[in-house]
Amino acid sequence: MDLLGKDAILAAQDKTSQIVNVPEWGGHVNVRTMSGTERDAFEAGLLNEGGKINTNNIRARLCSLCMCDGEGKRLFTTDAEVKALGEKSAAALDRVFTIAQRLNGITAEDVDALVKN
Repeated sequence: MDLLGKDAILAAQDKTSQIVNVPEWGGHVNVRTMSGTERDAFEAGLLNEGGKINTNNIRARLCSLCMCDGEGKRLFTTDAEVKALGEKSAAALDRVFTIAQRLNGITAEDVDALVKN
């Protein structure tokens, strides 16, 4: 068994992406995995001040973290851009959302665990 050191872990190219056809938008988008920091921020944003789950614009919020250009840079970065993205077709957003969930290992059980904690 080979044990990895800090340098090997930090140098590992561990992010993946998938090209997704979105016919409603007339083309394809690149959907990537999030960093650990991005995932933590996404999960923290799921809870409102009262500790209740906040699903407001959840599809656009996750899609905005995962849709990127060819270099892996996010396409939608501001709150206004995420809000505008949320106004797009639910079918198109759901298509991208489903791939983003799968790539990032986000399951219904994950959401349930957040609610319980």
